[in-house]
Amino acid sequence: MFLPAEIIPVLAHFAPAFTAPTYQKALVLLIGTLLAKGRRTVTSALRAVGRTQATDWAKYHHVLNRAQWSGLALSARLLLLLVATWTPANGITVDVDETLERRWGPRIRKRGHWRDSLASSKRVNVSRSGLRWLVFALVVNVPWTPYALALPFLSVLLTTPKVSAQLGQRHKTVAHVTGQVVIWLRRTLPGRAIQLIGAGAYAVITLGALCQRQQVTLVAPLRLAARLFEPPPRRAAHARGRPPVVGARQPNLAQVALAPPTRGHRSLVPWYGGTHAVVDWTSGTALWYTTGTPPLAIRWVLVRDPHGQRPTRAFFSTDTAHDAPNMIADFVNRWPLEVTFEEARAHLGLETQRQWRDRAIERTTPALLGLFSLVILLAHALYPTGDLPLTQAAWYPKTHATFHDVLALVRQRLWQQYLLQTDAAAADLRFSCPAQLEHLLSAACYELVTGAHQPLRDGCAPAPAHRRVLHVVNHHDVGFWAAKTGFGAHNRTSDGSETTRPARGWRAVNVQSQALKQSFI
Repeated sequence: MFLPAEIIPVLAHFAPAFTAPTYQKALVLLIGTLLAKGRRTVTSALRAVGRTQATDWAKYHHVLNRAQWSGLALSARLLLLLVATWTPANGITVDVDETLERRWGPRIRKRGHWRDSLASSKRVNVSRSGLRWLVFALVVNVPWTPYALALPFLSVLLTTPKVSAQLGQRHKTVAHVTGQVVIWLRRTLPGRAIQLIGAGAYAVITLGALCQRQQVTLVAPLRLAARLFEPPPRRAAHARGRPPVVGARQPNLAQVALAPPTRGHRSLVPWYGGTHAVVDWTSGTALWYTTGTPPLAIRWVLVRDPHGQRPTRAFFSTDTAHDAPNMIADFVNRWPLEVTFEEARAHLGLETQRQWRDRAIERTTPALLGLFSLVILLAHALYPTGDLPLTQAAWYPKTHATFHDVLALVRQRLWQQYLLQTDAAAADLRFSCPAQLEHLLSAACYELVTGAHQPLRDGCAPAPAHRRVLHVVNHHDVGFWAAKTGFGAHNRTSDGSETTRPARGWRAVNVQSQALKQSFI
């Protein structure tokens, strides 16, 4: 398979995790998944790279459901590559959150009913059938956008207590699985400062204590009714009885927020959407304690809106020296992971795969989420300076690249390398054989036909038949000029006029036309 020279070192970084035959098949599936549109199945990936007549198509399914390779080893390699590319010497920030992959079917053994956070509200809880994934992502800043990106590198499948009992396995809570990943993170990145940002589900004393032992800083929301205490008093000599673990209880943070004499500070902190906001905050240290668990030393910060438009919230950090404004800004960095989930669903086909074997399921969804990070790495390899060419429109001037733009640029380079070769005699000519041209037109037209068969989301019905428009793509629509031997080929001169000269084989000119790009990117 012909690949751009810039991305070969990036992909070769993962080759040691596979055997040589499996790596070649995995590479075909990877490129096919990047080029495919719509459902991300094995057959759609093979169709995207022109292997519809491959008689060994079943072996590509074996990469996901039979081949021996470790997803955890791939996650470690991806994490190390991301850290080396974006944060070579600094501490790292890792976002953790769950996402629901809506799936149905009696053969999916680890499927359960979970609360759908997208469809639920404070008054209504909506439960859906599917697979719940615990996703860890590295927060980075890239040169082509002012917004931070959350790049997934590890995904773990969670199960409900009922499903765990049916499988004969011990049930593991979200905090338990997160603690195991924290230990893995410290083993993978020894000696590096790690900060873990989570939602309210990760505000657990035992998880915070484990993070402190592993020298990982945990930042998460704190309930206003949390039981906070002073440190225990110094024990008198020859005192009897068990020594106290905590001292006097501090007022609840809800009381602190309402107390008039509370002294606070006002700061301008980074906020959601790349903006800044003015907030009032109060901070302190305490021992967070619940009966039956050792106390956890934390720094808490109480955040209030001076205009009273946003609710009062509290956060905590297991680093007692954590600066309060930085803690607020760090928690805001949790939002890019939600954007990553939506981008993966919109552009990478998350929730469209159709595997039902346990091994295939536990490999496919993490691979699609990791593909988001891989696309960013490939774009960085293709454009090291960060100057990405943006497709502009008269009605929508763009100032920075979105993930869709980045994915389109990667697809464009892959198509150019795979289908087209430069003519040494004339730089504006490209060599291409008839089979490759048929493949290109098939990739451009096939999705237009099958685009109506996208999976349903949120219970929405498909569009009516009279609204499904089928576009016909031909040579003239895409600005394509071709001629067979003996008929000549059209060529453009520097002044824009056209000339005709003899051609050898099939020659294509102006294949970079905008309509052709939009048809398959």
